[in-house]
Amino acid sequence: MLEVHDLTKTFGSMTAVSHESFTIQPGEIMGLIGQNGAGKTTTFRMLLNFLTPDSGTIMWNGQPLTAKAYDQIGYLPEERGLYPKMRVEEQIVYFARLRGMKTAAVKAQIPAWLDRFQVKGKRTDKIKDLSKGNQQKVQLIATLIHMPKLVILDEPFSGLDPVNASLLQAGIEMLRDHGAAIIYSSHDMGNVEAISDHLVMLRNGEVVLNGTVDAIRQSFGRTKLFLESPLTKQQLQATPGVVQVVAHGSGFELTLSDPAVGKTLFAQATANGYIPEFRQAPPTLDEIFRMKAGAAHA
Repeated sequence: MLEVHDLTKTFGSMTAVSHESFTIQPGEIMGLIGQNGAGKTTTFRMLLNFLTPDSGTIMWNGQPLTAKAYDQIGYLPEERGLYPKMRVEEQIVYFARLRGMKTAAVKAQIPAWLDRFQVKGKRTDKIKDLSKGNQQKVQLIATLIHMPKLVILDEPFSGLDPVNASLLQAGIEMLRDHGAAIIYSSHDMGNVEAISDHLVMLRNGEVVLNGTVDAIRQSFGRTKLFLESPLTKQQLQATPGVVQVVAHGSGFELTLSDPAVGKTLFAQATANGYIPEFRQAPPTLDEIFRMKAGAAHA
């Protein structure tokens, strides 16, 4: 289990991370989100001991992280760091040996990993001869092949097409199913919502959201309403508590100031009986992100 408690990191007069706390259990995926400059990469660098916190603690299974513990970590940086003139097999073996694996064991596993991520290229190809997407997959294999217990992924989905993003998602879920604690950052709220068990959002270095995706969404109330009925756009807009009405398929998507407004709308829409659609839901994670990232206060 990874426990981060009250982390603070400053650079001169700028506070990059302020009193940050969260916990990641084994077999749990945590999404770390926030605008550029929110403190995500600084958090990762403190976890990896690249930066020393000004205050706060980082504990792994109840103990401070040691050199031996770092051999159980897999880290994929946002900026790729492969050696272009090395061959695929050489590159993977090199990084795996840094994590304590034996060369023979690594070479035996490489074909299965290349197949898992559908790398288009041979193990004897030089990195520079692969496409950028396949280079990224090779670096991901180098990050995961030693089956780390803690996985840190900085914008792993960046630049991947939907097919390769699905392969990456499957790889992350495979590590989770083997008991790894996983933390990753992403600007794609769709990916975050699809695979995160837990979510932390930073704004200006401070934690402004912390919880399961479902709990966070529900905390904002069911202020989105999808409606297909005889009611016109003008009638809907005239209803007190309706903030916005936009076309949605053959009906409308409404934003409400208060979830209770849904009861009034349901009564109006069903006054003459059956209607094809009435669905009330909390805001999407993408909408919540935009609300919180742009808010003046937490």
